[in-house]
Order: sequence, then structure tokens, then C-alpha cells
Amino acid sequence: MKLAVRVEKWPYVTPFHITDYVFTGAEVVVVTLDDGDLIGRGEGDGVYYRGETPESMVHDIESVRGAIEDGANREALQSLLPAGGARNALDCALWDLDAKRAGKPAWQLAGLPAPRPILTTFTVGAGTPEEMAQAAKAYVGARAIKVKLTPDNTAECIRAVRAARPDVWLGVDANRGFTRASLESLLPVLREADVSLIEQPFALGHDSDLEGFQCGIPVAADESLQTSADLKAMVGRYDAINIKLDKCGGLTEGLEMAREARKLGFKVMVGCMSGTSLAMAPAFLVGQLCDFVDLDAPNFLARDRAHAALYANGEVFCSEALWGGV
Repeated sequence: MKLAVRVEKWPYVTPFHITDYVFTGAEVVVVTLDDGDLIGRGEGDGVYYRGETPESMVHDIESVRGAIEDGANREALQSLLPAGGARNALDCALWDLDAKRAGKPAWQLAGLPAPRPILTTFTVGAGTPEEMAQAAKAYVGARAIKVKLTPDNTAECIRAVRAARPDVWLGVDANRGFTRASLESLLPVLREADVSLIEQPFALGHDSDLEGFQCGIPVAADESLQTSADLKAMVGRYDAINIKLDKCGGLTEGLEMAREARKLGFKVMVGCMSGTSLAMAPAFLVGQLCDFVDLDAPNFLARDRAHAALYANGEVFCSEALWGGV
């Protein structure tokens, strides 16, 4: 087996704002595994708030080069590297290669039914109410929109987006920007706007603030939940969990998380960091098991890969020609 790793830069059309962070593009790590006959590919973006960078991910991948080139499989990889972008890129490359070796698409190897197009949210970055309303209107075919919130002008932004798009399912993502008191004061506006999901309202370490909180709107854990080891701690606090392959370290763990979360009574969401359609394709398989899907990252790119994810009628579909095919 021969392993190759490279860093790629994919610029955004315009900057994208969330609480305390601005994205101007996707800088991703791409792994290629070549066994002499077949090639598998995987992409990792990493988790910025955990300090992951392209350089740190490349370092982590290089640290296991010998084991991978000696034939380490997906199961062995889980103990070779911790959860994160590096393991995600390697794990997804192994899935792609295994599909080609088996002559079966990755969805069959995962024990899933044939993938169907799935409804995805389209994300409106933080900005002024006017900017956010305009961004919501620009998603002409969207049937679900997720709004990134900051503590500034929150009520006005929610009202503006809902007024601009009265027709869509609406969720909000605070990216840890609120306190229990500020969320309580905002609840009447969220209910009036018919918001259907609140994602990660509080800072890390403040999950207990949700205990006994009568919200009336489902609350999803994102940054508070990284891998399946964190699931039990979410019980009694969150109603849903957001799986991201860069957080949990790949499709192998992502599928396990989705199935275990169901057993614990959670609704399940799959999301993404930045990335191209190569990163969306394995997450799209997890999405087949989910209640909520947020896989719109390629829409922010100035360009995308060949055989890119297809966005139509508010849904996303990833072709086997891009990843996971025979």
C-alpha cells in the first residue's frame, strides 16, 4: 500500500461568519491510498476549536504511515489515531478503497439501503438582519435553513430571516454563544418564528445548565459531543446530537454513533465542517440514518470537485462516481 497526503485550499465565494470566527475558505487534507491496482480517497478538514490545523493533521497521518502502508484496516485505525480530521481522512480513504476491492459500493459495506436524496439545511452566516434575510432569500430552492446566531441583534436576525422565508423549516445554531438567561429571554422570539431546533446554545462545560430547562424546542449537542464516548453524558440534557466526521474521526465511528444514539433515544443529525463534496459523500451515508441533515458546505465554495454533490429541490445527493463506488 502506498499512502499520499496533501493539503488543498478551496476558497469561498464570500467570507462566512459564526460566533467569534470567520471562514474565508476550506483548507483540507486529502489522503490517497494506492494498492497498485485501486485507489481510495478521503478528505479531512479538522476541528478548528480543538486547535487542529492542516499541518497538525498531516503530522498525525505521517505518524501512522508505516502501519497504514503495512495494511492496517479500518478497525485497527480506530486505535492508531484519536478522533479528529486526520483519522477521518484516513478512515474515509480506507472505506473508498475497501468498496473498490469488494466490488460493492460503500453503502452496501455499511449495511445501508441504497442511498436516497435527503433534505439538507442551507446555512445563513451571522450578519446584520438585512444581510441574513438576503442570504435566506438567495437559497431559492431551500426547504430547510439553519441560521448562525451571535449574541448581537439576535431577535432581529431571527425575525428578518423568518419574514424573508416563511416557507422553510428553520433551525438556529448559537455555536456556544448564549447563556441560560439569554436563551430564556429569546425563547418567545424563537417560538414566534416557529424555530424547530436549537443547536449548541451554551459554552463547553455548561451542558448541565440544560437540566430542567423547559425549552419546548428540541436542543442539539454539537461541540459538547465529539464521539460515541460522550453520548451518555448528553442524556437528560439534549434532545438530539450532531455527528460530524471530522469530530468523531471518520465514517466508521459516525455510523456507530448514529446507531448508538438511536438506542439512547436521541434524534440524530449529521453535519460538517468546511470541505468539498469529497468530505460530504461519506457523511451523506450517515445522513441516511438521520432526522436532520446539514451538508451544505460545498455551496460556499468558488469551485468544487468533479462529480460534485448534487443540490436540487432542497435535497443533497452524492454520487458513487465521486467516492465509495466500485
